[in-house]
Amino acid sequence: MKRQSLPLMRTCKQAAALLVAREDRALGLSNTVALRLHLLACKACPQFENQLVTMRLAMQRWRRYADGGEDVIPAAARPPE
Repeated sequence: MKRQSLPLMRTCKQAAALLVAREDRALGLSNTVALRLHLLACKACPQFENQLVTMRLAMQRWRRYADGGEDVIPAAARPPE
């Protein structure tokens, strides 16, 4: 007999897909709630979420640098010339 799953339960694979999709678009209410519940119950997926945030911020900084915007390395952290 097939085990019934709760409607808001997501696997880690599904949660990872939702985290990646959330980078591009807003999630619906049911997916948002399901993702939050999964993140509360899982140890690995919040780490993946933090990695996605780190990559997003790094890409934003790289785009500003590539466009000739602000320095990526603050002056105080640069090695002396």
